[in-house]
Amino acid sequence: MSEVFEFSTSQKIRIDEYLRKELPQKLSQELRAEISNSKIRRLILAGAIQVNGRLVFRPSFELRGNSKIKVTFEKDKFFFEKQPDDIKFQVSKKDILFEDENLIFVNKPAFFPVEQTIVGNRDNLHDSLVDYLWKQNPELKNPPYVGIMHRLDRGTSGVILFSKNRSINKAVSQMFSQHRFTKKYLALVEKNPNYKVGDSFTVEFFMGRISSKSQTGKWGKVKEEDGGDFSKSDFKILKECRVENKDCFLIECNLFTGRTHQIRLHLSSKGLPILGDELYGGKIAKRIYLHSQELSCECEDLNLHFKVIAPCDFA
Repeated sequence: MSEVFEFSTSQKIRIDEYLRKELPQKLSQELRAEISNSKIRRLILAGAIQVNGRLVFRPSFELRGNSKIKVTFEKDKFFFEKQPDDIKFQVSKKDILFEDENLIFVNKPAFFPVEQTIVGNRDNLHDSLVDYLWKQNPELKNPPYVGIMHRLDRGTSGVILFSKNRSINKAVSQMFSQHRFTKKYLALVEKNPNYKVGDSFTVEFFMGRISSKSQTGKWGKVKEEDGGDFSKSDFKILKECRVENKDCFLIECNLFTGRTHQIRLHLSSKGLPILGDELYGGKIAKRIYLHSQELSCECEDLNLHFKVIAPCDFA
């Protein structure tokens, strides 16, 4: 059962800071003790806050002038802590695919987040890599720098790139935005009689988020004028195989762009949803069978030349 709390203020202040200060006064002493910055943030992201009649989803949203704030508070949902089924994992030498003075490539396992999330104090690949590098250089007084250059979904395995020096971040980020990296993935999909081994096809369209901010993020085909971002992928069916008692195709995926859920959406749009990807129509499985197989680059102006391949456990 939900309660509605209303506030009014003329302060110039961030919405998360305001609620952190004012919301506890509306709650019982028992609940007041449980309020935290992360729970306030989650409340905002869940679409429970209105300012002057409009939903606000940004914790950094700044209140200005006369603001009327409405909070829809559901105690059970607010204090329920979903325990993700993350695996236990610690980066070790065998997980390092390539490393030099500026860059480090790691073979990420499935079921492990790349970075910290708002849900609890979760183990993650970034923090684990910092720990690994610090152990390699115990003379350092402070944790070594590790920059996240791109991301993989929690359920996706494979090669992921981090930087070790801030000085290279801008150049590497520009290379990603200019599509100067070659990114290859492997995906398992249930066999579809409309396709055969050896088939190749390209998918390209504008895509954007189609779910509300309070729901699990889902992307779909949208018009460019409606805020869609162009996406393009090439696919080739490599072979047939049998996984989890299902007849499957192993598909090589080559990305020209790097949109959120791009491969998952593109394959689903062709009637080939990834096995385990229930969000986009895939059958229930032990995991989402998507693997980042290769990240490579030939960039003369920055003297970057590498081809890093992560072994795949289902290919």
